[in-house]
Amino acid sequence: MREVMNNVNTPTAVGVAQVTNVAVCFEAIERIQSRHPSLPGIGVFYGRSGDGKSSAASYIANRLNAYYVQATSIATKKSFLESVLREMTIPAYKTAAEMLGQIAEELAKSGRPLIVDEADHLVKGNKIEMIRDIYESSQGTILIIGEEMLPKKLERWERFHGRVHSWVPAQPATANDAALLAKVYAPKITIDDQVLKQLVGAVRGSTRRTCTNIEMLGQRALECGMRSVTMDDLEQLLPNGFITGQSPKPRSF
Repeated sequence: MREVMNNVNTPTAVGVAQVTNVAVCFEAIERIQSRHPSLPGIGVFYGRSGDGKSSAASYIANRLNAYYVQATSIATKKSFLESVLREMTIPAYKTAAEMLGQIAEELAKSGRPLIVDEADHLVKGNKIEMIRDIYESSQGTILIIGEEMLPKKLERWERFHGRVHSWVPAQPATANDAALLAKVYAPKITIDDQVLKQLVGAVRGSTRRTCTNIEMLGQRALECGMRSVTMDDLEQLLPNGFITGQSPKPRSF
C-alpha cells in the first residue's frame, strides 16, 4: 500500500487513499494476484451499503490499472459483457459467448485485474456464473463487490463459491478515517477530534454518512463565520443532530 500512497499527489486523493477500506481493497487484490498458480483467483469484497466499497475499489482500480465495471439491475448477460468490453476499449463481437471469450483473452494477455461492483445484481439475475466462466477461461484476478449478504447468497452456486480465494469484509469508518475525509469534504475548517469521534459513532461507521455530515458541518460553519468546530458548536450548527439514517419524524401543522 505504501507504493500506491507514494504515487498520490493531490489533497483529495490523499484523503481517499488512506482510509481503511482502500487499504483493505488493495491488500485483497494484491493477495489474489500473488497467489500460487494452483489456487483460485476470485475475491469477494462485501459489506454494508455506505461502507465506501465502491469508492475504495474505483480508486484502487485507477491506481492499479484494473478494469472496473458496475453491474446494474436491468443488465442482461449480453449488456453486462458489452460493458466490460467498453471498459477494455475492445469492439464487441455479436454473441455473448464470443464476447466472454474476448474478455477472458484480454485478462489473460494483460494480467490486469477485473473489478465487478454491485455484484448482487448478477446473483439476483442468475448471471453470476458468467464471472466464473471468465475466470476459468482467463485464470486472471477478479474481485467482485457487493452487500453484506453476498457471501451467503453465493452459497447457492457451489462451483463459484469454491473458486473464491479471499472473502474480504469492508470495515466501518474510524475516527482517523473521518479526520482524513474532513480534509476532502470540509477543507476550509478544522473539526475537533471529539466531534469526529462522536460523528462516527452516531452513524455506526458508515463512510457515506460520515462524508455527508462532514460536508454539511463544514458548510454551516462557514455560513456562521467559523473556521473551527468543537463539541460546544454542535448544537448551534446541527440543532437536529447528525444525519444517521433515521427517517425524519412526521411534521405537525
